[in-house]
Amino acid sequence: MLELSWPWFLLLLPLPFFMYFLPKAKPKGDGIWWGNTGQLIHHQDRKATSKGLSWRYLFLLLSWVLLIFAMTRPVWFGEPTKVTPSGRDLLIALDLSGSMQVTDMVLNDQSANRLEAAKSVLSDFIQQRRGDRIGIIVFGSKAYLQAPLSFDTKTINQLVQETQIGFAGEQTAIGDAIGLGIKRLEDKPSDKKVLILMTDGANTAGRVQPQQAATFAASQNVKIHTIGIGADSMIVQSFFGPKAINPSTDLDETLLKNIAAQTGGEYFRAKSTEDLHAIYQTLDALEPTPAEEVWQRPLTSLFHWLGLASMLFFGLALPTSKALSWNRELWQKGDKA
Repeated sequence: MLELSWPWFLLLLPLPFFMYFLPKAKPKGDGIWWGNTGQLIHHQDRKATSKGLSWRYLFLLLSWVLLIFAMTRPVWFGEPTKVTPSGRDLLIALDLSGSMQVTDMVLNDQSANRLEAAKSVLSDFIQQRRGDRIGIIVFGSKAYLQAPLSFDTKTINQLVQETQIGFAGEQTAIGDAIGLGIKRLEDKPSDKKVLILMTDGANTAGRVQPQQAATFAASQNVKIHTIGIGADSMIVQSFFGPKAINPSTDLDETLLKNIAAQTGGEYFRAKSTEDLHAIYQTLDALEPTPAEEVWQRPLTSLFHWLGLASMLFFGLALPTSKALSWNRELWQKGDKA
């Protein structure tokens, strides 16, 4: 079905016809009469010129009509399709601080840093969300909304893959990330407020203390699931040879456990990529909130196509105008002869 957003522009459609009936300008001075000899000589040229003039008017008329219809902003509505959302609104807060570049994970049998492993698992998780709305918060020294809650999981996944370490700063503002999540979920029903927080460190930046943010989240019925990411052991090369270290000494598990417990969520420990997959499978088992069926109709804007077609016909009228000028010069030369 076709719908015009601004149909009142159609009132301009007959404007060229009104201009045709306007009084013609009268030439100044006496007219000059030429004999019929030149007309007989150039009869074929004038016939061709008259034909070119007709094409020119036709092209200009089509250009005008298409331009007017483009200005009405036509939109084509496709067939309605039924979407059955599960009712879950999931905000995922992803840590992009400098410590996420530690390569203590394995991805596809190769060493990978924590962010690469997290993005790989998140990609699988997001692609399975059929009918759920997902949003992304990224945080480092500050917290930012990377993607608002949306059913468009393809775009959400693309935005996740575009994130890089350090985009939000080198430190970790856990409290600010929770505060931003509460703000984005404040208008949602109480049984739909879920925030998944993934980090590998402790709160080292931000204006809001994580414990205060968790208390406020509990008062707003926001459930927070926390994930602590980072291996317990990692082999590094030192001056004395290979050495085993714990790369997760900065992980504040006590804080993450308290945040989850205070808001009714759960705390998960991800020491490997396999652990991350298992954790998101557990999160995937969250009971969906029943919701009514939603009908959607795809919209296709025709403005650009009509505008391009109008420019095309206007461009076709220009060579015709040049041909008419050339033929007019031939008339004058023939009549003078």
